[in-house]
Amino acid sequence: MSCNHHPDDSTLLSYGAGSLPDALAMVVACHIAACSHCRGKIADAEQIGLGLMEQEPVQSMSERSREWMLAMLDEPCEESMPEPQLAVGDDSDGDIPAPLQPLIGQWFSELHWRTMAPGMKQFILPASQGKLRLLKIAPGTFMPSHGHSGSELTLVLKGSYSDELGRFSAGDVADVDPDMNHQPVADTHEGCICLIATDGPLRFKGLVPRLLQPFFQL
Repeated sequence: MSCNHHPDDSTLLSYGAGSLPDALAMVVACHIAACSHCRGKIADAEQIGLGLMEQEPVQSMSERSREWMLAMLDEPCEESMPEPQLAVGDDSDGDIPAPLQPLIGQWFSELHWRTMAPGMKQFILPASQGKLRLLKIAPGTFMPSHGHSGSELTLVLKGSYSDELGRFSAGDVADVDPDMNHQPVADTHEGCICLIATDGPLRFKGLVPRLLQPFFQL
């Protein structure tokens, strides 16, 4: 798959370091499963990080610190979404990306989509950090104009959309920060399906979207 838009380098570095919220990390995992360019960037960053760690002087651990660490290991872990699994060249059936299949299955047609507005449906996925959803937009449908109170990663899985940043097709990622305001529109005859992760609420300009926002967890 040829991709024209990729996550920012800072996003890829955070993913490689394991510091992205799990909702955003899932979007990156689905993108790099099909993008060798970004896989290479993450591998390079990991090698640099490993080299820097090897240069750090070794420090001995006090007995109190050792006891504290062992106690932390004994504590039960909080439930969260499964760790995103990278599946490069995956041959499994289905039109849903392999990292998402353990969560929701293999086929978009089997999902129970929830209607948000005429021409727009969503399917909310579990995430312990941030919000993660699939959004299905009918051909020619405009989303409400909105800004962001945090980061947003959007991966196009099917079809394409256009907005103030350009045109995004299957495999492309829009890496949006709080300074961006946009109004995406599905611009192909087959409609558009996107995987979207946010770590803060959207900021809608219109009254109706703001009133509906709590009901659709936006």
